[in-house]
Amino acid sequence: MTKEQQEKKLNEARKVLAEIGMPRQQQGKRTALVLLSMLNLRPTQGWEEASCNTLGVTPCMDWMAEHYPDIPKGRNGEVRYAPNSRESVRKQSIHPLVRAGILIKNSDAPDRATNDQNNRYHPSDITIKAMAAFGTAAWDERLKEFHAEQPKLIEMNAAERKVHRVPVTLPDGSKVDTADLSPGAHSELIKAVVERFGSQFTPDGTVVYLGDTGSKWIVNEREYLAELGVVVDPHGKMPDVVIHFTEKDWLVLVEAVTSTGPVDYQRIAQLKELFAGARPGLVFVTAFLARGKFRQFMADIAWETEVWIAEEETHMVHFNGERFLGPYDKAE
Repeated sequence: MTKEQQEKKLNEARKVLAEIGMPRQQQGKRTALVLLSMLNLRPTQGWEEASCNTLGVTPCMDWMAEHYPDIPKGRNGEVRYAPNSRESVRKQSIHPLVRAGILIKNSDAPDRATNDQNNRYHPSDITIKAMAAFGTAAWDERLKEFHAEQPKLIEMNAAERKVHRVPVTLPDGSKVDTADLSPGAHSELIKAVVERFGSQFTPDGTVVYLGDTGSKWIVNEREYLAELGVVVDPHGKMPDVVIHFTEKDWLVLVEAVTSTGPVDYQRIAQLKELFAGARPGLVFVTAFLARGKFRQFMADIAWETEVWIAEEETHMVHFNGERFLGPYDKAE
């Protein structure tokens, strides 16, 4: 069993996860190794040898370490999952596979508590049937059979998000036209902030400023801002997006970060000066496209601000303060 064989099987498992409709976060090596462990597939075996392996979280990790010993599993290149990574394996890999219908939890005792040390997981019969066909002409048909019983998890997640979505509007009641944004990652993130962050966290909010690249802006409602006590300084660096959350009377100031510019203490000082006359309370948000970029800037982000990550749009990261998603200079 060589390292090359281990990597080849791992990459095949990641392809399986992608094609079966798992979200991108569950297409990595950890979830791929969990899948291989539950199918009892060693590096030298073919997919047609997939079988049912019933494992708890710790035995699953032990199986991975035994049969894929040369696959790094930590940030520093460790080749074994540490005991304290057990919860990551359970919550971020096993649970999504259960929700996707790929694994079954406690078929012998469904009422076991979540933290019961006897919890066990194994692949469903239809999962084994589908996986055994990977790499053959029957694979597409087996996938259709699988999804006839179990929707793709990525589609289920999208449907759940859509239920809670409320359009973000301009002061005249029209919808924001983000099609005018310039191409590129920064504009893609701004578009996501308007269409997804706004509808999730500032429903029925009003976009009063929407910047683009350089000096270009898509929305610049000077009169509306003036009524809120904000006089826009043409020489001041505005946030990428400003939303008036009318229900709470907050001004939500969003910086879309792809290369520079998170909301650090210096930026907070600049924004407070820029919006010094504002009647509404100020809420500071840094937006990222993905977790990796967030980790790059995490040490710079100021306390009492919020972080939103587009790839996990229904959640926010709250940098500790006495309230959640709200201004700190306004008592409630």
